[in-house]
Amino acid sequence: MSNLRLYTSNRLEKLAQILAGEVRRPLRSALEPETILVQSQGMARWLKLQLARQHGICCNCRFPFPRAFSYEAFRAVLGDLPAEEVYDPEPLIWRIMDKIPAFLEQPEFDAVRNYLGTAHDDRKLHQLADRIANVFDQYLVFRPDMIREWETGADPGWQAKLWRAVSVSFRDQHPAALQSRFVGRLEASADPVPGLPERVAIFGVSALPPFYLRIFAALARQIEVSLYLLQPCEQFWGYISSVREQEKTLRRAGKGASAAEQLHLERGNRLLASMGQLGRDFLLLLQDIGDWHESEPPQFVSPGQERLLFCIQTDILNLDDNATSDLPKKAVRDDDDSIQVHSCHSPLRELEVLHDHLLAWFERDPDLAPRDILVMIPDIELYAPYIQAVFGSPEQDGFRIPFSVADRSVRTQSHLLDTFLLLLNLADSRLGASQVLALLESAPVSRKFELDEDDLELARHWVEEVRIRWGRDGRQRAGLGLPAWAENTWCHGLERLLLGYALAGNGEELFEKILPTMISRATRAKFWAGWRSFSTGFLPPSKRSGLRGH
Repeated sequence: MSNLRLYTSNRLEKLAQILAGEVRRPLRSALEPETILVQSQGMARWLKLQLARQHGICCNCRFPFPRAFSYEAFRAVLGDLPAEEVYDPEPLIWRIMDKIPAFLEQPEFDAVRNYLGTAHDDRKLHQLADRIANVFDQYLVFRPDMIREWETGADPGWQAKLWRAVSVSFRDQHPAALQSRFVGRLEASADPVPGLPERVAIFGVSALPPFYLRIFAALARQIEVSLYLLQPCEQFWGYISSVREQEKTLRRAGKGASAAEQLHLERGNRLLASMGQLGRDFLLLLQDIGDWHESEPPQFVSPGQERLLFCIQTDILNLDDNATSDLPKKAVRDDDDSIQVHSCHSPLRELEVLHDHLLAWFERDPDLAPRDILVMIPDIELYAPYIQAVFGSPEQDGFRIPFSVADRSVRTQSHLLDTFLLLLNLADSRLGASQVLALLESAPVSRKFELDEDDLELARHWVEEVRIRWGRDGRQRAGLGLPAWAENTWCHGLERLLLGYALAGNGEELFEKILPTMISRATRAKFWAGWRSFSTGFLPPSKRSGLRGH
C-alpha cells in the first residue's frame, strides 16, 4: 500500500494552512519531532512563522534538507552505516588530483592530457579536479545507474576509469550504492522498520531528481510521505511546450509548422511553457515514479483581474494565452505597480531602490509587515554585504526595516571560521598592513583582546604613523627575490614604536639608524598594554625578551 500523498495549490499560504492542519494530528510519541523537508533555510524560516501563526507556537519541528534526511533514512534501514557520511565531495577533489597524473599516459586520457599541457601546474590541476568532482557528485544523484554500471567495469572511458580509481574507499558508501541497497531492503521487507519517523512532509520543493523520488516511494511502504507542491496552473500542463521546443520537434520530424496539430504539440500559456520547464518535468516525474494521490481537492484560488500581475497569474492558472486570442488588450491603471522593472548600475543601487520601495509600501499599507516580504536574489553571497550596508545602516533609525539573510554558506555566516581562515592565509601572504589590521578588527580577535573601537583606531593610527606597508622583516622580502631592506616592514615599524616609547627623541634624533616615533604621554599606557599581544607574531624571541627586560 502506498502512502504517497499530494497536496497542490497556487498559493503557498494555502499549502501552509493544509500542513498546519496535518500537523495537528498527534504522533504516537509526544517527544518525536515533526519532520518537514525543505530546500532552503529561507523556506524553513518562513514556514516556521506560518506554523506559529496557525498554532500560536512552532516547536519540536525539524527542517532537514533532502540529502541529509536521505542519509538518516539509509542509516535507519540499512543499520551498518557510520554517523557521518563516508562519501564527501570535498575530499574527492584531492583524490582526483592524486590519481590523474598516473593516468595521463593512457590513450583514454588524451583530452585531459591536452588540457593540462606539458608544464606541471598544480593550480590548473586543482581547478580541473574541482570540476570533475562536481560532475561526479551530480552523476551520483542524477545518473546513479550509470555510476553502478561504471563500477562493474563495463565502460572503458576515462571518466569511468577515474571514478573506479577514486571510489575504492567508499565504493559501497556513496549515495548511488546506498540508494540501491535501501530500496531493495524496503521492497523485500514487509515488517515495520524501527528508526524511521512516523510521517514526513516535503514542503516548498519546486523539483526533485528521480533519485530522491525513488527514496520517498520506497519509504511510503513504511511511513506516510506528503508532498506539498506549489502549482501555478489548475489544469494538467505536463505536455505543453514553448515555441522554440515546438520548432525543434518539427525540425526533427521533418515537418512544417502546419503539422503541429497533427503531432499534438500544445502551447498553452506561452509564459508558463517557456519559463516553467523545470516544474513541467517534475510533474511528469511524479506520474512515472510512485503512486501519488491527492488527499483532498486542490486548493486553487483565482487572483482575479484587478492588477496586471493578477491578470498574468489568472491566465497561467487557467492555461490561457490571450496574446493569440481576439480579445481586446487589458487597460493598465496608472497607479498599477504590481510589476516593476528597475535597471540599476550596481548591486548597491539595486538594494537602495528596493529599500525605498519597501518604505513606500509600508507607508501605503498599514497592514503590511516585514514578515510578509520575501526578496529573492540569484547570488546571496554577492549581495550580502550590500544588504547589510543598506538595510543594516539606514540614514535614520525610523527607516530601519527588520530583516534576516538566509541560505548563506557556513564560512560567510561564521565570523569565527572566517577569522580562522584569514589567520591561516597570513602564513603565505606578504603581511600587508590592511590584511593584518583586518584580522585585528575581526570580532573574535577584538573580543579576545578586549579591544574597543578607540583601541582599533589607535592601532590604525600607529601603523600609519610609522609607515608600515607590508612584510615581516627584510628577510621575508629577500625570500621573495626583493632587496632585503627592512624599512616599512612590521619589525621596523614596531621598533620605531618601542623606541618612541623608551626614548624622548621627539621624532627628531636617530638611534642605531632608527627614527623613534613620537608617542604622547596619554597613549603610553595603552601602547604598552597592547604591545604584549600585538607584537608577538612579528618579532623574533630574542628581541621580545630584550624588550620585556626593558
